[in-house]
Amino acid sequence: MSTVTGNVVDKAHDLRPDIPGHVVASALAVIAGAIICFLGLIRAGRIVDFISLAAISAFMTGSAINISVGQVPALMGITGFSNRESTYKVVINILKHLGRTKRDAAMGLTALAFLYLIRFFCGFAARRMPHRSKMFFFLSTLRTAFIILLYTLISWLVNRHHRKKKQRLFAILGDVPRGFKNAAAPTVTKTVIKLFADELPASIIVLLIEHIAIAKSFGRVNNYTIDPSQEMVAIGVTNLLGPFLGAYPATGSFSRTAIKSKAGVRTPFAGVITAIVVLLAIYALPAVFFYIPNSVLSAVIIHAVGDLITPPNTVYQFWRVSPLEVIIFFAGVIVTIFSSIENGIYTTISVSAAMLLFRVLYARGRFMGKVKIHSVVGDHVLGEGKFSDARLESRDPERSTRNIFLPLEHGDGSNPDIQPESPYPGIFIYRFSEGYNYPNANHYLDHLVATIFKETRRTNPNSFAKLGVSGSNTETSKDDGMLTSNQDRPWNDPGPRRGRAEEDHSHRPTLKAIILDFSSVNNVDITSVQHLIDVRNQLDRYAAPDKVDWHLACINNRWTKRALASAGFGYPTPTGEANVRERWKPIFSVAEIGGQDSAAVAAEYRENERELKRQRTRDSKGSLSQGGAHDGETIGQDDTTSSDTSDFAQNIAASKAYASGTGTRVVVVHGLNRPLFHVDLTSALQSAIANVERRPEYEPKGVGTNTV
Repeated sequence: MSTVTGNVVDKAHDLRPDIPGHVVASALAVIAGAIICFLGLIRAGRIVDFISLAAISAFMTGSAINISVGQVPALMGITGFSNRESTYKVVINILKHLGRTKRDAAMGLTALAFLYLIRFFCGFAARRMPHRSKMFFFLSTLRTAFIILLYTLISWLVNRHHRKKKQRLFAILGDVPRGFKNAAAPTVTKTVIKLFADELPASIIVLLIEHIAIAKSFGRVNNYTIDPSQEMVAIGVTNLLGPFLGAYPATGSFSRTAIKSKAGVRTPFAGVITAIVVLLAIYALPAVFFYIPNSVLSAVIIHAVGDLITPPNTVYQFWRVSPLEVIIFFAGVIVTIFSSIENGIYTTISVSAAMLLFRVLYARGRFMGKVKIHSVVGDHVLGEGKFSDARLESRDPERSTRNIFLPLEHGDGSNPDIQPESPYPGIFIYRFSEGYNYPNANHYLDHLVATIFKETRRTNPNSFAKLGVSGSNTETSKDDGMLTSNQDRPWNDPGPRRGRAEEDHSHRPTLKAIILDFSSVNNVDITSVQHLIDVRNQLDRYAAPDKVDWHLACINNRWTKRALASAGFGYPTPTGEANVRERWKPIFSVAEIGGQDSAAVAAEYRENERELKRQRTRDSKGSLSQGGAHDGETIGQDDTTSSDTSDFAQNIAASKAYASGTGTRVVVVHGLNRPLFHVDLTSALQSAIANVERRPEYEPKGVGTNTV
């Protein structure tokens, strides 16, 4: 954020040199803070989820390289060019002016080497002595303060008699203002806002990326959940109030957050302690800051941002997970190096959004086939010959053998040696993969229709309607009962070549039913439902005079079910003069309520078992205590105990947990008025096959459809 703010201030200074830099920085903080605070108040915190991890990593890596390269001139004492230009230009200028290196390089390079040596030593010692790892961690975190104090002492010893700028042996920080010099109401005018208006989006994104990324990262580490909207309000309020004391845009810090997390900080009150230390420093230590070498500060900055560069092994993991996002990562880093941090941010976010849109727009569904599988326990397959386990199979027959549905083209990575079989001739199972909404509805259904046309044939090969004539307006031939008419072939169907017979598709089945798997669909819209209606009408004409049954399985949202029911799905389409109720064979999925497998009965069973154990314990204790009593008394006591036990046994016998299950109540999962809505693909396929096989009983006599 400091780099982005510095770029904004430099650009504003070039346009309006008369406006001080702190005025521009404070105004930027106020405007950015107000926008972020507003987004948080309207609970729009989820907007940050559009920023992918690849975009965040590219921003951090590109920014770290940009900052590190920009600090090299001060590290080496090289002057004569600007370090605010694009990273590649700064590298070129460094190489051009490398001969101007001064004594600053001795201070900066040795400080940088010491920083890495201390970190390496502390890490090595922590691994060798794990019981003192926390001590070595804090020693490692204090290395920056130690190096600054050490080199400040050296600088004071060398430059204490050379306080004038031209007499100094190497560049030092110089005079540092004491306290809050620019504490005042920020100047936010139209003129000032125009100076950074084009950089405002990038500033807001950087504020959000750094803060939210840090909060989410450490939230997962320390097992707590953050509210993005609440975090946005916190960032906004901070940047709204900070400028009144002269602050520029502020956001989270990875290094300080990591140190506080390791130190055991658990509440935001640690910020109060940090603020007190900072106040003491800016009021009591400016004289000490005078002798801090600039090259040592550059070494500290380079050392700090070096950890933000994404390591190669992490990039390799990105590649294994999603190769396309690695391309986005490198695109963001390259644009940052050859252009600017702001353009790198825009590039990664734009390309990530474009890739997401592409995946949604060109989502491709899958045709599913049926596969019979067996469960393997130990080293044998359940249900096969001598290895069958009757006990397990009787308890749950589906544990041994069951049917599942796999993509026909093995797009899910399943074993290619397995050949899923078609569920039934003329019945297709189609699964949506990326939701079903207006951007991808047409692409889904084009794939569905094209595959159906490729795998089936028309029920009536001559059913090409004439222009202006309905497809159902056909004539019946007296010779063979086939439906014929004076019809035109569609303009985009070239038909057979001249002199050649039309290709024979008689071996293909006719279209009978389609099963749609809505397991990945949460919501539908008007456009997607209308596309589904259009395809239903198209396929009904293709299968005429029959009608295509549409079975819908695994609908997860009641509003999706409502929308599909409103469009006429979920109920069989009438065919000819046959009554739908007579033709249709409804198959419903039902669930037990209060049966032997219910949770209530299981709990009652456990309670009854405990009560039986307690009763037996009381009986045994009573028998022992009455061992020395008279026989009459013992007999009377035994009668009482046995009567109590028998009464309890009768209650147990009448309990649901010990009942035979004849009183089990079952209810349908979906409504009776929509028999084509199914709980899973298995029930949908059962219903589709049962009703396809029932069709010949109600087909109109004298009309040959030659169905297969």
